Amino acid sequence: MAKKTILITGASSGIGKATAIYFAQKGWNVAATMRLKEDTAMPDFEKYPSISIFNLDVKDNESIKKAVSDVIQKFSGIDVLFNNAGYSLAGAFEASTDEQIRKQFDTNLFGVMNVTRAVLPHFRERKAGIILNTTSSGGVLTFPLYSVYNSSKWALEGFMEALQYEVRQFKIVIKNIEPGTVKSEFVNNISFVSNVDYDHYAQKVQQNTLDSYKDAATPESVAKVVYKAATDNSSKLRYPATSQAKSAFFFRWLLPLNMFNKMVSSQAEKEIKR
Repeated sequence: MAKKTILITGASSGIGKATAIYFAQKGWNVAATMRLKEDTAMPDFEKYPSISIFNLDVKDNESIKKAVSDVIQKFSGIDVLFNNAGYSLAGAFEASTDEQIRKQFDTNLFGVMNVTRAVLPHFRERKAGIILNTTSSGGVLTFPLYSVYNSSKWALEGFMEALQYEVRQFKIVIKNIEPGTVKSEFVNNISFVSNVDYDHYAQKVQQNTLDSYKDAATPESVAKVVYKAATDNSSKLRYPATSQAKSAFFFRWLLPLNMFNKMVSSQAEKEIKR
């Protein structure tokens, strides 16, 4: 059988990087895309001849179109698109600037829309394709200080849930990967906005949030969930990707909203004196 091909955005670190390696180990062709710089080097990829690196910035439509075209030309097609690129803005909403909010949505939502739109004609022509998306437990649940991030991920969840109806006539399947906290560079790249009027609350809440990463899952464990979603031949939409996410979703379903919110605040807002 011919090798299958997956295109991954945000493949330079974390879940994207782990997924690229895992799929290569499983015998797939991997188009690992990222924003390339002159000093970009991925030594961890060098032992896998089936991994090829392509320049793709999800905020740049021209780079998206070129990357998709180059991947199709190199591998004669794409079987799976994994929209994984993303980052998090944290802090008090009032302190967030319009520019910061737009950047969050440009990356987490509009970038995904643009990459998906670039790949859809190819999937439609082939009458086959799987679109995977790293959403987040934060696309189903909410957390203090993450109102902008949560809203970008909730929007992505809604977009993909709606999109599945119109593309399934072409045998295109959409699946959302929903991890909780993951030990990766993602946490180091959280953009935190500060405001003196909120700092007493915000700094403590953010530290409690960062502390929760001590028990986080590994990117490699999430990569296995991504592989399952790509190969299980199901039409399942949502894949909680960590034990933390599975537990949180269960309690969100089980408890009344006010009780669940108290459970969240008891962890995120502990040791705060009001």
